[in-house]
Amino acid sequence: MAVVGVMRIFVFFLTFYISLYCANSAATDIELDAKAQFTHRIDSLNLLLYTFLLILTVLTIWLFKHRRFRFLHETGLAVIYGLIVGALIRYAGSKTPVLHMSVTPEKDSKYNLSLPPDTLWLRFPNRGSNPPLPNKTYAYAFREEIVDIEDNEMDLKATFDPEIFFNIILPPIIFHAGYSLKRKYFFRNLGAILTYALIGTTISSFVVGALMYGFIHQMPNLKGSFTFLDTLYFGALISSTDPLTILAIFNDLHVDVNLYALVFGESVLNDAVAIVLSGSIQNYGERYQSGTGGFETQAFFRALGDFFGIFTLSLLIGALMGCITAILTKFTHVRDFPLLESALFVLMSYSTFLIAEASELTGVVAVLFCGICQAHYTYNNLSADSRSRTKKLFELLNFLAENFIFSYIGVSMFTFPKHHFDPGFIFAGFFCAMLGRAVNIYPLSFLLNLGRKPKIPLNFQHMLFFAGLRGAMSFALAIRNTVSDARQAMLTTTSLIVIVTVIVQGGATMQLLTWFKIPVGVEEEVEMLPYAGVRSVYSSMGTTDVEMAEPSRESGGGSRLNDKAWLARIWADFDVKYMKPFLTHARPTLLETLPVCCNPIARILTTTEQMTQDNRSRSQLDSDSDLCIEENELSYGDQRRTSVQRVRTP
Repeated sequence: MAVVGVMRIFVFFLTFYISLYCANSAATDIELDAKAQFTHRIDSLNLLLYTFLLILTVLTIWLFKHRRFRFLHETGLAVIYGLIVGALIRYAGSKTPVLHMSVTPEKDSKYNLSLPPDTLWLRFPNRGSNPPLPNKTYAYAFREEIVDIEDNEMDLKATFDPEIFFNIILPPIIFHAGYSLKRKYFFRNLGAILTYALIGTTISSFVVGALMYGFIHQMPNLKGSFTFLDTLYFGALISSTDPLTILAIFNDLHVDVNLYALVFGESVLNDAVAIVLSGSIQNYGERYQSGTGGFETQAFFRALGDFFGIFTLSLLIGALMGCITAILTKFTHVRDFPLLESALFVLMSYSTFLIAEASELTGVVAVLFCGICQAHYTYNNLSADSRSRTKKLFELLNFLAENFIFSYIGVSMFTFPKHHFDPGFIFAGFFCAMLGRAVNIYPLSFLLNLGRKPKIPLNFQHMLFFAGLRGAMSFALAIRNTVSDARQAMLTTTSLIVIVTVIVQGGATMQLLTWFKIPVGVEEEVEMLPYAGVRSVYSSMGTTDVEMAEPSRESGGGSRLNDKAWLARIWADFDVKYMKPFLTHARPTLLETLPVCCNPIARILTTTEQMTQDNRSRSQLDSDSDLCIEENELSYGDQRRTSVQRVRTP
């Protein structure tokens, strides 16, 4: 009986212990579930906030277009709405405090402010608890330095990881820039575009960096926080332009296609140059410099090699992926399934960005040139459904991504905890950014006009200068690293420059077109640099003053070939004979262009569709109105002979 009694007592205490343990566990689970539910609600509210911002932007811009208001673009509206919402979150929203726990690093720890640990492991031994609980360890990932202890939950949730911009939001924007590029006019002005984008952006970066370094030495509070490499990095990121507002107005008013190509082409390529240049500057300071603090020739040339090597390899990866996609769509029957075809197109394009980034190259450059190659080759192999779907899909993604970034720029001015407002640095940043843009445009335009026909007129140069709005790329580069005081000051100044240029310069575009007397209402195929048959900007603004000019003989068909860049003419000849017959269903086929000894290979690479289709109808179908220099533009003499033959044909 005693044994039975002992067993009953043991069972009773065991049952009591298990019940108590389960009760504690259940209470813990309930608390964790409540915390997870609250976090989910805050995340949903945050996403809803940006969704409503985009909805409000869309509705407002519809009203502007309906009323024909052109003084403010949707990106400017997105910034303004973002500023308003950010201020409401910061100052009018209810405070939901974030729980903090002070953690002291172990003695002799190798981690410090410049090298924080990736994760923190918090071990709770639970000694002395009744009943005793098993030890638990929680890992907390590194986020960033916390400046304001009283940050609330909504403030933190309204701030995104900077990598989201680079890996998710930027790729569709950059790809759309290449995919929608008017390649015929881009290559026609290729020399000027490369000069502005490559040489001009580099000059601007060094001019801004040197001037900012001089200004900072006059600011005692920042003198010790900045090195020359820091100011040079600022020069590189602020030299990136994003003239969305101006280009949208150009497109609505039908401004000269050559001016449009110069502004758009330079902005697309200088984004790529700016990100590669900023990476090379970082490599100089982090990998190659020995730490002496002075100029090191060997480190400089290694960083310079990085610049050209990374840019070239990224370009090749983008072009190669575009060509591989063209081959897949040409030699398979995936076009019989338009949905699969479109999915393959999107995935191959996005993988280009990831391959370049994983290879320590630049995904922005790769996905840009992938977009150009996809438009020039792959687009011609797609089914009609996939053509329409991919064009509209990337146009939509570009619109949403751009407006999301500008909305976030406005919101983050109040919610991002790492801003450092210094009036002196901000003023110097505005001044140096304008001066760097001027050094980019005017001296290089003078040099280009020495050997260019037709020349770039002065009013076009003024418009190029004012088209230097800063945007998504500058902000993304600035927000990627905000650990030091120098980087925080760069982020604040960059954000303000983006906001002011988008709202003020973008809003003044119509007035600038009037002041500079730049013609509008120009048909796409009319060469406007010689000013042949144009409508003045005044007529588009409601007056009856119409300026007409007689077409110049120099702007006739015979000079159109000479107006193209010589490099573009060489590439166009090679492209028409070999690349397009290999990668698309275009004529002439490789059987006609390759030597006779290569006929077996040429036959394998030539599809039945190429052999049976009508050459002229396929060429018109593939042109898409803005392909690179078309076959009938390669030789003016051939063009004339073809025209004569067509006239004589009964």
